[in-house]
Amino acid sequence: MSDRLCLECGESLLGRSDKKFCGDQCRNAFNNRLNSDSNNLVRNINNQLRKNRRIMTELNPDGKCKVQKEKLLAKGFSFKYFTHTYTTQKGTIYYFSYDQGYLQVEDDLFVLVVDKKLAEGI
Repeated sequence: MSDRLCLECGESLLGRSDKKFCGDQCRNAFNNRLNSDSNNLVRNINNQLRKNRRIMTELNPDGKCKVQKEKLLAKGFSFKYFTHTYTTQKGTIYYFSYDQGYLQVEDDLFVLVVDKKLAEGI
């Protein structure tokens, strides 16, 4: 009997010395459990980031435009999450969801922009 056991079900392992699982089903179950988020926090944030990007892409087909805050909110945009910021030399801060970004220019008005370097894959 082998002293190596499947990391998922505990069955004895036969075969290669670096084998960790008895089969694909155990490997998949182990990795799915390992990669699942118990409270879905990461998944929910990533979903919102993708939604924000999709909204900005839809509203900004030409690469730069102005849009009312209410229009963003009506489509489900969340200002809470962003992937990164860009600060200009003057100190202006743009907020990005991946390659799509925004700058607040008035209380209710935003400029939408595209980071062309990210959009082109650098």
